[in-house]
Amino acid sequence: MKATDVIADGFGRIREIVHETVGGVPAELLNARVDPAANSITWLVWHLTRIQDDHIADAAGLEQLWQAGGWADRFALPLPAGATGYGHSARQAGTVRVDSGELLLGYFDAVHEQSLGFVRGLAAADLDRVVDERWDPPVTLGVRLVSVLADDLQHAGQAAFVRGVLERTRGS
Repeated sequence: MKATDVIADGFGRIREIVHETVGGVPAELLNARVDPAANSITWLVWHLTRIQDDHIADAAGLEQLWQAGGWADRFALPLPAGATGYGHSARQAGTVRVDSGELLLGYFDAVHEQSLGFVRGLAAADLDRVVDERWDPPVTLGVRLVSVLADDLQHAGQAAFVRGVLERTRGS
């Protein structure tokens, strides 16, 4: 198995968790928070998608779909255009809301497809390319992709956990 196949498989696992967590869930539950400082399913899925969009687009030399695909306009969030959720306060996280899971899944799926297209076009040697020199040691493409996978899987798991807690506490 090629390294890029392993990475693509990882992105596929994120997709499975996101769809299982968001699919068929009413907006009320997606936007709910287990306490006033907690992240909602909406925020968690939006954030993991924004991070994937931001990091993959940068590594691939592409525009982020958030802006280029019109998703920022569709979400119409009261946040700066380039916001990814990194460093959000509880108040800012609470402003990330949707009217339906279809919007979240639409943006996620668009980013997922762009990410897979990029990863499937890579050769093993591409993973050694330095994509960020602000770190010591500099970050290679392979390390950046694993970082995105790890972050996204963590947030997808958190979203699934939040759904379970909310469904149990609300008797769904």
